[in-house]
Amino acid sequence: MSAPELSRLVRLDSLGPAPRTVAVEAGEAERSALARRFGFVALCRLCAEVELTRRGEAVSARGTLSAELVQSCVATGEPIAETVEQAFKVEFRRHPAAPADVEIELGEGELDVTFYDGAAIDIGEAVAETLSLAVEPFPRCPGADQALRKAGVKTEEEAGPFGALAGLRDKLK
Repeated sequence: MSAPELSRLVRLDSLGPAPRTVAVEAGEAERSALARRFGFVALCRLCAEVELTRRGEAVSARGTLSAELVQSCVATGEPIAETVEQAFKVEFRRHPAAPADVEIELGEGELDVTFYDGAAIDIGEAVAETLSLAVEPFPRCPGADQALRKAGVKTEEEAGPFGALAGLRDKLK
């Protein structure tokens, strides 16, 4: 497995019970690599302020990321600028001692849990993953609907069951 594009390791022995603030700012090469990974046209800025609090072997990371990026419209391919301001919370926990073929099930309250091995957590990768979840998943430019109609793509209303019934009604006339 290759190293993360935005790695910011924080040693566990450097964290105590008092919160510690860590600033993460992606450099040009890191932003380019993340843009390739996530399929962005460009990642112009990515930074985060993260407060880390350790409780035993668990570390709570709470912060806000800020990014400026460019994605392609899903209909036309035109570039679309996007600004992301996203609060997040991630809990780092040591990998449970379970055989590799055993599936670990997380409850609803544990969806923002990241497991780690060793003596450090990677807050940079957590910021990158948070960014990937925070961006618009299907960016559309103002002319996207028109381009899709021109290409013959039906709207949800036309493609749904009532759209099919309306098509039958028109054939009966």
